[in-house]
Amino acid sequence: MNVTGIEIGKLRVPLKTPFKTALRTVDYMEDVVIVIETDTGHRGYGSAPATAVITGETHGSIIEAIRKVITPQIIGEDVQNLNRIVNLIQTSIFTNYSAKAAVEVAVYDLFAQSFGAPLYRVLGGGEPKIMTDITISVDYIDKMVQDAKDAVDRGFEALKIKVGKDLALDIQRVKAIAAAVSDKALLRVDANQGWTPKQTVMALRELESSGIELEFIEQPVRGDDVEGMKYVTERVSTPVMADESTFGPKEVIDLIQMRGADIINIKLMKTGGISNALNIANIASLYDVECMIGCMLETSIGVSAAAHVAVAKSNIITRVDLDSPSLAVGNPVNGGVTFDNAEIRISDAPGLGIEHIDGLSMMSFDEAASL
Repeated sequence: MNVTGIEIGKLRVPLKTPFKTALRTVDYMEDVVIVIETDTGHRGYGSAPATAVITGETHGSIIEAIRKVITPQIIGEDVQNLNRIVNLIQTSIFTNYSAKAAVEVAVYDLFAQSFGAPLYRVLGGGEPKIMTDITISVDYIDKMVQDAKDAVDRGFEALKIKVGKDLALDIQRVKAIAAAVSDKALLRVDANQGWTPKQTVMALRELESSGIELEFIEQPVRGDDVEGMKYVTERVSTPVMADESTFGPKEVIDLIQMRGADIINIKLMKTGGISNALNIANIASLYDVECMIGCMLETSIGVSAAAHVAVAKSNIITRVDLDSPSLAVGNPVNGGVTFDNAEIRISDAPGLGIEHIDGLSMMSFDEAASL
């Protein structure tokens, strides 16, 4: 099964309500979608969103990296020679993690298809059902409390509360949500790099003294402030999760060895795809550090791949934050993975199992170059 070409498209899916964090407000998710074609007629799917404030990538940069740099490296390559083709992708260009991730996901899709098995089985197997949390966007307190109650009514047993805009108000937001639903759901807080280390310690100590037990606090300080992460981790009882502080395996090793975090958040769009996500999970396992699998605000193509990784590495990926399909108005992807509120189920179809994508607009390479 050799690669004969890559097609590029765009997929836009509106959100049920605006997605708000300390960094941005978004009304819809929009992915660059790639389809790898082969000489056997099999097609592999991958995708990547533009997340300039996190990975530094736009749709234009993702498309150009795939079109001009990565594609020429893998044309003609045998998909079953996985180590070689993954190395070609990873060494083709510096950083550009989301572009690499989109291509890698499509390659792994084809690799599993070549064996006639779902991806999670090829990666090691597992129980093809996992439960995700859901994000409560930062907003007025009453709105966040109502969103939390609605989520619990829909069957979500873990809520990730977005904060990071106003410290005093953030504390009140968490207290109000805890008062409303803490006996019904686990509470996770994501400050999206919005606090300083000292602010984080102050906020968590106040919440802890109020009897509020958080499952973790995610990336409260700037991603490049690893000393700040260590400062927080040493001074609070609440577990600290690293997100933007860890993109690849080397950063994970450094952060774990300096005891800068208790939990690692793995995202395919940060790691450059599945291969490094697996590497990070294996490293964390060696250090007995648990992981969460997360996603950007992206469509269910890339999220489906993350679900397969979560199932295959469930021994170390103990928490799941793959809720973006649940935030969208419908799922345009037919086949493979089913997102039913908190429950994510994987079918036995080969690869990612994608049969068709509604609303996918494909482009020629020349049209993609004009974006």
